[in-house]
Amino acid sequence: MNATGGIIGKILVDSNLDKQLDFLQPDFLRGLLEQSIGFVSLYGVRLLVAILVLFVGKLFARQASSLISRVMGKAKVDDILTSFIQNIVYYVMLAAFVVAALGQAGINITSFLAVLGAAGLAVGLALKDTLSNFAAGVMLIILRLFKKGDYVTIAGTSGTVQSLSAFYTELSTPDNQKVVVPNSSILNTVIINTTAHKTRRIDLVIGIGYEDDIPKAKEILAQILSENTTILKSPAPTIVVGELGDSSINLLVRPWVRTADYWTVRWDLLEGIKITLDKAGISIPYPQTDVHLYKEDSES
Repeated sequence: MNATGGIIGKILVDSNLDKQLDFLQPDFLRGLLEQSIGFVSLYGVRLLVAILVLFVGKLFARQASSLISRVMGKAKVDDILTSFIQNIVYYVMLAAFVVAALGQAGINITSFLAVLGAAGLAVGLALKDTLSNFAAGVMLIILRLFKKGDYVTIAGTSGTVQSLSAFYTELSTPDNQKVVVPNSSILNTVIINTTAHKTRRIDLVIGIGYEDDIPKAKEILAQILSENTTILKSPAPTIVVGELGDSSINLLVRPWVRTADYWTVRWDLLEGIKITLDKAGISIPYPQTDVHLYKEDSES
């Protein structure tokens, strides 16, 4: 009985071992190889096509954006607007080719776009301030309130515009500091573009003493202005009595200059007016207050 049981057990063990080693049989290996080849031939080709579409799309998007940049450059379009449109065209075309590549790879684009839309909504709610800056940047570029190289005062900061991106504007201050201003804060404040026009008026207030000769002072000021070749002849400079102040007679001196020459001419005029009026004996009084003392009667 024991011998018979041992023989039966051995037969069962050998049978199970054969079943476990079936995957090593040539037919099984051949079937597995055929399935692998079929899988690679189906999805491998799709993957290669998807990679090729993405590669070609990236090159095409880059060439298209460069072409737009060259065309807008020949048309003398503002550098900031050119850069913005170039970036928009590049990323929009690249996104289109990415979607096409995913479709070639066999990915369900509809489901992918649905998931992407839901994720975009969540990200949009989390980055609402950033999107506000982006919307403001688009408006600034479309309205063209300033361009690269303009000297502006925005959000309480003055400087030369270096760049205007989708999210922020970069300024360079006169003392060479880099200032980055969020675009949303620019549209909510007053924008002063100092270099928007080719000419600019200099406003000076020159005070002379009440005992001085007004016509003589005006004649001296007119001569100083006429000798400065940087000052424009048209519009003609204005020299008038603007105010009878507490300590001086205030003369308004208003010449016109090219915007690029504003500060140079202003500084030269202030120095020249002070030196010339001193030589002519015309005073520029300090602010002063007259104090009158009265002696009261001792009996009162």
